[in-house]
Amino acid sequence: MKKLIYFIFGILFLNIYLYAQNPIVEKNDENISKIEKLRVIENRLKNINEELSKDIWTRKYSNYITYHKLKKELEKINKKIKLYKRYKKDISELEEQKKVIQNQLELLKEYKESPFVELLKPSTIPEPPAVKNPIAIIGAFSYIKQINSKKNYYKTKLEEIKHTLELLKEKKELLVEKYKIVKTDDLLKTIKTLTSEIDDFESAVKTATQTINVYEKRVEEVVFKVTEDIKQQSEKAARIAAIILALLIFSFILKWIIKRYIKDSERFYMANKAINFTFATIVILILLFAYIENVSYIVTILGFASAGIAIAMKDMFMSLLGWMVIVFGGSIHVGDRIRVKREGQVYVGDVVDISLLKMTILEDVTLTSYRENIRSGRMIFVPNNYIFTDLIANYTHSGLKTVWDNVNFYITFDSNHKKAAHIAKETARKYAKGYIEITRKQLNRLRSSFHLKNVNVDVRVYTFAEGYGYCISVWFMTNSYATLTLRSTISTEIIDSFLKESDIKIAYPTQTVNLTKFNKFNINTPNINELEV
Repeated sequence: MKKLIYFIFGILFLNIYLYAQNPIVEKNDENISKIEKLRVIENRLKNINEELSKDIWTRKYSNYITYHKLKKELEKINKKIKLYKRYKKDISELEEQKKVIQNQLELLKEYKESPFVELLKPSTIPEPPAVKNPIAIIGAFSYIKQINSKKNYYKTKLEEIKHTLELLKEKKELLVEKYKIVKTDDLLKTIKTLTSEIDDFESAVKTATQTINVYEKRVEEVVFKVTEDIKQQSEKAARIAAIILALLIFSFILKWIIKRYIKDSERFYMANKAINFTFATIVILILLFAYIENVSYIVTILGFASAGIAIAMKDMFMSLLGWMVIVFGGSIHVGDRIRVKREGQVYVGDVVDISLLKMTILEDVTLTSYRENIRSGRMIFVPNNYIFTDLIANYTHSGLKTVWDNVNFYITFDSNHKKAAHIAKETARKYAKGYIEITRKQLNRLRSSFHLKNVNVDVRVYTFAEGYGYCISVWFMTNSYATLTLRSTISTEIIDSFLKESDIKIAYPTQTVNLTKFNKFNINTPNINELEV
């Protein structure tokens, strides 16, 4: 019986012991779990703190808080200094503290305002450019890019601050979990400070979200307006470009028709230039009336200024008027050979260009070059206004390609002048025959435009009695562009023919000298009795 009782008590004590041991094991397991959880929290806090240390918003906020703390400390020190001065205490230490804090405030003065002011008060959207011409479209695209870039900048900054707020919230949750495990006053103070910071960030995010949403809508409105202006100007520019292209195609077709039916290169050149000028004028007028809003205002200004401009630019306006007379009057064309006389100087050459202000002449080797200028080959620029004030002779007007030229020969009085005139006429006719026929045809074509009485273009010979013999003057038709060539040929042929005739003598300056004896020294001296040429 005793054994049974002992056995029952033994089992009872064993159960009591085992029951007593189970809470200790559970408690140890709980401690191990808390330590592991604390380790996880510390690791995550470390990662968050590293990320926040690189975050610009937390740094700005920290500097902002520091600035205002220093400012409060400075106010306290200033109060102490006033108090110490009242009781005549030493304030040197307080002055040193004051200088240190003032230096720190100077360094942090840019953080005086809220770090979120950039998002709370976005910059003003600049005025959109006035898109009134195709060139302004480039500026409009640049403007749209600029304000969209600013909008994206604010959106990016808002996303950054939201991410920072999420990190701060997560940090607070981890600190609260840590405080449940390790309850310390410092940790509680950190949680309170962090809570205040989170409140500031939440308030800033809320306000910034609304502000930036309004800013985005304003940007979208402005972009829409500018885009519509760009669209309108693009359509307008496309229409104008289409009109100009149509005019260009029409001018090319017109040039092709003119080239096909006008065989005269000079007339084609002038017609081509007139088409180019007309095309350029129409294009300028189209652009003027399309892109200048108040054309009447410009016309009014030009009307008042025209008197002064006309006086100051008289020669230019006269040249423009001269160009119109030349081009539309048809008195001079490109390719014509003309003779210009200005202040005693004579220039003969071919017109190579007629611009709005001047004619350009390429000087050729002519009789004028031979007798007067003694040089040739120069480019002569003749202002168009000379057509009103100076003599301009056209050697090739209205299709005429020939001019009269003459050669004079002198024979003695005892020569057979009739025979000489006949030889000169036949020789000139021989070489000028082709030009005579050409001139006759050209003059017959001009009868419908001009009152022509005498169209006799055959070689003409005139005989004149001069003081020292007969002058045989031969007149013949020759090429306007090569007068010296035929002149040289006819001159040498006539001289050769005269030299072959015994009864024709060429007259040239001669002297007859009689010698008589000088009585004293018996020396013969000349005595001019007669001068013959």
